[in-house]
Amino acid sequence: MSESGERGMLSLSRLRELVSQELIHTVIVGFTDHYGRLVGKRYDAEMFVDDVVAHGSHGCDYLLTTDMEMEPVPGYTFANWEMGYGDFHLVPDLQTLRITSWLEGTALVLCDIEDEKLHAPVSVAPRSILRRQLDAAYAAGYSTFAASELEYYLFENSYREANEQGYGKLTPAGWYLEDYQLLQGTRTEPFTSAVRHHLKHSGVPVENSKGEWGLGQHELNVRYAETLEMADRHVVYKQCLKEVADQMGLSVTFMAKFAADRAGSSSHIHFSLWKDDENAFHGENEFGPVRCSDEFRWFLGGWMAHVPDVMVFYAPTVNSYKRFVDSSWAPTRIAWSYDNRTGGFRVVGRGSSLRIECRIPGADCNPYLAFAASLASGLDGIANRIEPPDCFEGDIYAARYLPRVPYSLGQATDNFASSEFSRRAFGDDVVDHYSHFFRTEQAAFNSAVTDWERKRYFERI
Repeated sequence: MSESGERGMLSLSRLRELVSQELIHTVIVGFTDHYGRLVGKRYDAEMFVDDVVAHGSHGCDYLLTTDMEMEPVPGYTFANWEMGYGDFHLVPDLQTLRITSWLEGTALVLCDIEDEKLHAPVSVAPRSILRRQLDAAYAAGYSTFAASELEYYLFENSYREANEQGYGKLTPAGWYLEDYQLLQGTRTEPFTSAVRHHLKHSGVPVENSKGEWGLGQHELNVRYAETLEMADRHVVYKQCLKEVADQMGLSVTFMAKFAADRAGSSSHIHFSLWKDDENAFHGENEFGPVRCSDEFRWFLGGWMAHVPDVMVFYAPTVNSYKRFVDSSWAPTRIAWSYDNRTGGFRVVGRGSSLRIECRIPGADCNPYLAFAASLASGLDGIANRIEPPDCFEGDIYAARYLPRVPYSLGQATDNFASSEFSRRAFGDDVVDHYSHFFRTEQAAFNSAVTDWERKRYFERI
């Protein structure tokens, strides 16, 4: 246990002790790419404490310009063949130093990315983008807390088997819809209890786990935290589940929509602002069924108003948009209500627990980008006193007149690229960089031949 008291977190002095006792032999130095994948290096633990702690590490800057297949993509100004793909500087954030209890003798630290020459934050790095919004919140007098609720599908096939089968005809861990069903949950306890244990002992406090509304679909929730720490927990969570599944000969997917006839997987985001150690959303103003502050109302108004501008940060893949189906538990309309799961925004809690849940992001989101989009939107709402619509009561799916979330990655990318708000909030370099990234992702899909096409056209066209 660290000096801060959080199980699994390590102080540098404690790490030195464990390394000297040869209980820790490896330190993973990692950060996320655009997709939210954890990338980096494994260091000999003695090398880490003797050298990397003081001087940091390095990584090739192409890692923020590649596609899913790790191919360098032309067209970026940040890094390209003409510039030679040099290094950037990896700066370990020792506040993230933790045991990875599912890996023997191993610790993990997450990094910020700096320019190798200027030693300034790389503006297009996901963690840098979130830090910029947190600085803006701090400058306005707020601290922020967040939580992300991840859903995933569990399969009895290993990742290698799934790949060899073309990711088709996989065997889900359950064979009927098991939402809240304890019997089916018991059958998957060998995996789920293992990841609950490992997360808890790796600095990610766990609340609960449950079956979800899909065959083999589950949800495991961890405790809320300060926003940057919560994004870090989200990254560790996904890495832990994938690696433990791999060790057990199983597989999990965080695709937003694994199959057309199954429920999508979400990453609901809960957010609250705090000021002077009190929830800034709490107040005595009556707004529909909620007693709240002006900050709550304006934050909600800004968050809702800017969904079209920043949708790519909530739904970053072509697959993401196939999740938005009416009456599927995924939101399709931009509306808010109190404790109503049919809308894009669900207000929950009262008093000091009052918070806003955005149900739009999918499980495929990069948490740093999704949190940054949420916070930038809400802060703009406060700054410009953006009023939200009235509280909606009833089935939001049936209210076809309400504004809909964007239909495709292409549409969302166009919105993002042309958005005055996005450019003001994130900077032209970030908007141009990620617009290119998302358009590259869309182009890759547009050029692919899918199973759908073969089934539809092979014989009958």
